[in-house]
Amino acid sequence: MIKVLLADDHSIVRAGLRRIVEESGDMEVIAEAADGRQALTLVEQTAPDVAVVDISMPGLDGLEVISRLQEQNPQLPILVLTMHEEGQYVVRAIQAGAMGYITKQAAPEQLVKAIRKVHAGNRYLTDEAAEALALRIAKGSNGQSPLESLSMRELQVLRRLAMGHTNREIARAYHISIKTVDTYRARLLKKLDLRNNADLSRFAIQNHLIEP
Repeated sequence: MIKVLLADDHSIVRAGLRRIVEESGDMEVIAEAADGRQALTLVEQTAPDVAVVDISMPGLDGLEVISRLQEQNPQLPILVLTMHEEGQYVVRAIQAGAMGYITKQAAPEQLVKAIRKVHAGNRYLTDEAAEALALRIAKGSNGQSPLESLSMRELQVLRRLAMGHTNREIARAYHISIKTVDTYRARLLKKLDLRNNADLSRFAIQNHLIEP
């Protein structure tokens, strides 16, 4: 049996995913996490074979969870299952260490197939995700949009600032100093040609980085 951990902040979604996984016949859900920190803890406690992770979660977001899981357990295959279809998220998730990426609009059999595939050590991407990656590779470093030029940490700080988190809260979440957060904020404003946190919030909403 393939042991699966589910990380999603919606209990109804997790219940549906559990049913799909366990009806496959060769998988079982051994743990469910409602936020990013809980996901990290449960991975240590339960040693799953595959982690299915959403991107939008309270506390640590999915991208940060993927990065930290790669540090603490680099052999663990991670499958992103999210509502975000934007290429930016696909690229970031793969860069962070995810082995697969599908959206919640996918058919149940796609989820089962994706779990089996990443468990076997292979990548699984929807056609849309594969196209987004191909476009990014084709562009290389030339012609990047300001958003694409952001580092992973800059993107994470941007999302938290846009959601109204204080510099102190961000510093605590990522174990960095408040001064470092100030530096990231100033860098973001310069790179994105914005003036203040309100502009950052509008930018994040327009680029589907956070929900309005």
